[in-house]
Amino acid sequence: MRSVPSLPFPFRLLFLSLAAMLFVGPAGSQDAEKPVAKIVRSLEARYKGAESFRAVFMERRSEGRGSLQMESGTLYIRRPGLMRWDYEAPEKKLFLVDGKFAWFYVPADRTATKAAIRQSDDSRIPLLLLTGKTSLGRVCRRIELADVRVEAAGDTALRCLPTHGAEAHYKEAVLEVDSESHLVRLLVREAGDIETEFHFGRWEENLPLERSFFEFAPPKGTVIVDERTLIGDADSNQQH
Repeated sequence: MRSVPSLPFPFRLLFLSLAAMLFVGPAGSQDAEKPVAKIVRSLEARYKGAESFRAVFMERRSEGRGSLQMESGTLYIRRPGLMRWDYEAPEKKLFLVDGKFAWFYVPADRTATKAAIRQSDDSRIPLLLLTGKTSLGRVCRRIELADVRVEAAGDTALRCLPTHGAEAHYKEAVLEVDSESHLVRLLVREAGDIETEFHFGRWEENLPLERSFFEFAPPKGTVIVDERTLIGDADSNQQH
């Protein structure tokens, strides 16, 4: 029997890290703060300057030695707060945020997981930076230049250090930005030598994406699992 799919944990960290692109924490020195602030302002202008986006992505997840998972597909974003991740390889999957709920659907399982989005106070799925509704101070206590190897000349890497409340979820996030202020790579490091890395390419802006494209229509026979019910059942069992 297949297990019920749950919303993938890397996305929780991805959303946190995307929001962190607009936040500059206290800098260690005035000289170090200036280039970081300039990069953040450019990112803000880039991702607030259009109504919709599309990019191809590749996701790599490793969990210690001998465990590696690679996936790829296409990402669509529409302001405010609509997202669609179409996974194409090695297996078709869909991760969708419709502004009210987040959905994770694997056709082979014929099961879709649904989770409510509670704006900025939802520690699991805060809204994207594009919505402007998340509390950025809860995402990173600091962003600094990261001394890491970048993919291309002219790229810049930023390191996001989590707030104290988020340290239980991830240790750090590294964001790589190209010379045109596009996000090209995001690396999230968790405890236990777990890493999730996203590569983005071929960014396009202001595409005619209808709102219906970000609405989940479950195929006939799909079982809908509401995570709120699962959480409620778990809390009830603990009380007993």
